[in-house]
Amino acid sequence: METATIMQGIYISDKAKQKVIELLDTEGKGNDFFVRVSVVTGGCSGLTYKMDFDNETKVGDQVFEDKGMKLVTDRKSILYLFSTTLEYSDGLDGKGFHFMNPNANRTCACGESFSV
Repeated sequence: METATIMQGIYISDKAKQKVIELLDTEGKGNDFFVRVSVVTGGCSGLTYKMDFDNETKVGDQVFEDKGMKLVTDRKSILYLFSTTLEYSDGLDGKGFHFMNPNANRTCACGESFSV
């Protein structure tokens, strides 16, 4: 299966990496699993992020590695995700993963969707 490997592009914070490792362990997923991120149509701003665990790359996938963590996205989504950092917050103002995306010029109030 052919995949494009790019050394830079999508990043992960230390805190998000630790949470991903914890979730993979809790779900009993092995070292062959990675984070798949994508952008899909939806939300009040037009585009929304999707994040899953996967263990198979697909033709055309863009593969990144940051801090020893494999991050994979499809060819269409990388246009929206280039230079984006996956973050994790466990503070009082909201728990969960979120994306620090310099390409987004507008986000909705809930932070679930964006536009470029």
